[in-house]
Amino acid sequence: TDYGSSLTISLPPALQPHQPFQIIVRYTTADGPAIWWLDPELTYGNAKPFVFTQGHSVCNRSFFPCFDTPAVKCTYSATVKAPAGIQVLMSTTQSTYVEEEGVYQFYMEFPVPAYLVALVAGDLIHADIGPRSRVWAEPCLLPTAISKLSGIVERWLTAAESLYGPYIWGRYDIVFLPPSFPIVAMENPCLTFIISSILESDEFLIIDVIHEVAHSWFGNAVTNATWEEMWLSEGLATYAQRRITTETYGAAFTCLETAFRLDALHRQMKLLGEDNPVSKLQVKLEPGVNPSNLMNLFTYEKGYCFVYYLSQLCGDPRHFDSFLRAYIEKYKFTSVVAQDLLDSFLNFFPELREQCVESKAGLEFERWLNATGPPLAEPDLSQGSSLTRPVETLFKLWTTEPLDSAAASSVDLTKWRTFQTVLFLDRLLDGSPLPREVIKKLSECYSSQLDSMNAEIRIRWLQIVVRNDYYPDLYKVRRFLENQMSRMYTIPLYEDLCTGTLKSFALEIFYQTQNQLHPNLRKTIQQILSQGLNPFPAIDTTAVTTDTPAMVLEDKASEATNGAISLRDVNVSA
Repeated sequence: TDYGSSLTISLPPALQPHQPFQIIVRYTTADGPAIWWLDPELTYGNAKPFVFTQGHSVCNRSFFPCFDTPAVKCTYSATVKAPAGIQVLMSTTQSTYVEEEGVYQFYMEFPVPAYLVALVAGDLIHADIGPRSRVWAEPCLLPTAISKLSGIVERWLTAAESLYGPYIWGRYDIVFLPPSFPIVAMENPCLTFIISSILESDEFLIIDVIHEVAHSWFGNAVTNATWEEMWLSEGLATYAQRRITTETYGAAFTCLETAFRLDALHRQMKLLGEDNPVSKLQVKLEPGVNPSNLMNLFTYEKGYCFVYYLSQLCGDPRHFDSFLRAYIEKYKFTSVVAQDLLDSFLNFFPELREQCVESKAGLEFERWLNATGPPLAEPDLSQGSSLTRPVETLFKLWTTEPLDSAAASSVDLTKWRTFQTVLFLDRLLDGSPLPREVIKKLSECYSSQLDSMNAEIRIRWLQIVVRNDYYPDLYKVRRFLENQMSRMYTIPLYEDLCTGTLKSFALEIFYQTQNQLHPNLRKTIQQILSQGLNPFPAIDTTAVTTDTPAMVLEDKASEATNGAISLRDVNVSA
């Protein structure tokens, strides 16, 4: 199968119960889904080769022999030899380096599941950004990373500790990876992996790193025992992330980000259908299905809504914080199932047990876990209305007939926050194709403005261009794809191009750019393109603009490549 075969080792008959024993397995690792080898051309510096691993969910079995389940945790150590000039890092609490031998020694002193074992090696240098944090990046990226994160990571860690107790992993370092990194971020203990292109957008960088900080408690310290209950890590981490952002950036910002994500959840719900079993929190994992294929917005946002609902039952979120501190202290370094969380909750709040809150009609805990469809209850986001109301007003101006172009174009998007602009553009995407007059006026009003904004915003405008077959701005799509090497930034546009009348245009761009793509990404795009080609009229798309790598967070029901739910609107941080 795609997931390897088991190695069964028979123990000697004379071995007594509970008697300690040692097993040595000699093995060779070559290519595998966990290991990503990059030629220098696929890095930012173009100077040295690079390698990183990505273990979630069940990939690390291709990296080393292991019990590849989140139910099993253990400490680990590793010896790594690397050429001079190649820096090696692993997700461990301790490390040493003998320069004369080029040998690194690593040791993780706390038990972790197999998927959190991670390695990266390449042209990496570091700088301290706090008393227990440093950033690692290629030399050309390090100044940007320092300027974006210096001082504030410690602020986030301190806020998290005030809510959920001590940070138990020692150091919290961050390594920025080349654009071939297949997801946004990964919460490897002591060493968060994150894609470098996110540095372009301050607000998305804040949310992504804080989410990974939250995983230090929810997911890493206490882990879901089965992949069928990933919400125990992702829903709790998303809740904790939003408690941290509320403490550090205020309730309005948190409500805006939540509104953006819940909008995406409902979009995915519409695409999948309310009866789709993947919308359950307790998803049934069929044999042969990769657990990562079950990662979707329900794991995060429906899980978050359930956790938020539990917090509201307490009356005061600070009381719920106290419960979560006790939950972490009780279960740290172990793996749990949903019943462990819910039993602990009711034991911590006996008055709620007496009220039988777990059986409240329409909001039963069992229904939260096993019903398909949207969340049974959603949070009150009224504290974010000062930021969300202008978005709703502008969207209505652009979509009400007849179009009042003077009023619609009077809003200056450069004054908005990133999450406001992406929420507005996402809603225009939902309404596409738009009337011809509207897309023409939108381009006249915003296209040049958006060119100067961050990548999160630009990618959305380009998707609007493609979904509306707006030829005057197609040259920007070409220029954008000519500068992309990440699946996060290429697949959404290729999918949109191949869904409409622009497949030949997509094929032409791919032939020009395929050599700059990682082989895995190249294969995925080839599969998208192979869905069939339509004749494409000659269009002048040669005008030049400057576009840099961008993040896309627009979700669809499925990827053309394998039928798995697309994760572009999710921090795929397991």
